[in-house]
Amino acid sequence: LRGERMYEFLDRLINVALPRVRDFKGLSPKSFDNFGNYNFSVMEQIIFPEIDFDKVDKIHGINITIVTTAKKKDEALALLSEFKMPFKS
Repeated sequence: LRGERMYEFLDRLINVALPRVRDFKGLSPKSFDNFGNYNFSVMEQIIFPEIDFDKVDKIHGINITIVTTAKKKDEALALLSEFKMPFKS
């Protein structure tokens, strides 16, 4: 996703989907690669409100990669923190 759709997804992920994860304690700040991109997995796709639980025949996980313009891990962490990405302390 790029542009407006990317920002909409990021907003829903941070403000709606991640808070719906059972026993969520924050994302690891150690999951950045050497190019400033962030990778993580979600165990259940049903955390997204757009997915109708009644129509899901099997729970699937999702791997998410957020590609940033940052050149270093600390720059990428600062960037995503400004978007209120819920990192563990």
